Amino acid sequence: MPKRLFEDADFLAAARDLAAAGGPASVTVSSVTERLGAPVGSFYHRFASRDVLLANVWLDTALAFQTGFVAAIKAGDGLAAALHTPIWVRSHLEEARAFLLYHRDDFAHGNWPQDLKDRVVRQGRRVDAAYKRFARDTFGGVGANELQRARFVLADVPKAAVGPYLRQGVAPPAIVDEMVGTTYHAIVG
Repeated sequence: MPKRLFEDADFLAAARDLAAAGGPASVTVSSVTERLGAPVGSFYHRFASRDVLLANVWLDTALAFQTGFVAAIKAGDGLAAALHTPIWVRSHLEEARAFLLYHRDDFAHGNWPQDLKDRVVRQGRRVDAAYKRFARDTFGGVGANELQRARFVLADVPKAAVGPYLRQGVAPPAIVDEMVGTTYHAIVG
């Protein structure tokens, strides 16, 4: 039987699927390599540790999610940014379960390489800039109250609306978009 070659993406996908099903704590070197049928050495050839693997899972998923969100803010379409969450969840259910049911701190442990730390910092700045832009454009400033409103309408409400469906492992129905839109207009309007 020919030897199977594994890619970084194989390990990331296996870890993401395990995290979606049982949380980040369920992701171990053994669980990932067993899921893939890969030798442990193949894992360590790609990742220095479980912690580095989990950090990459979180960051890659965060960046994939936030691309559409940030683009909507840059286009001046706050409603599209708020609706991005349920729309993305429907298209990326497993990624969404791993990303939105857990906090970054559930994935962030141990010592990360500097390049990974730098990527996380850049990701955080990009999202913070999007919230500030929306707060300034919509609420007239970037003070604590304006930023709190921005985070609430763009992130907290959509995440709360999709949460019950993610916990059940099902895509949110269209009424979620309606509820997010209604809340958005009540706060912004």
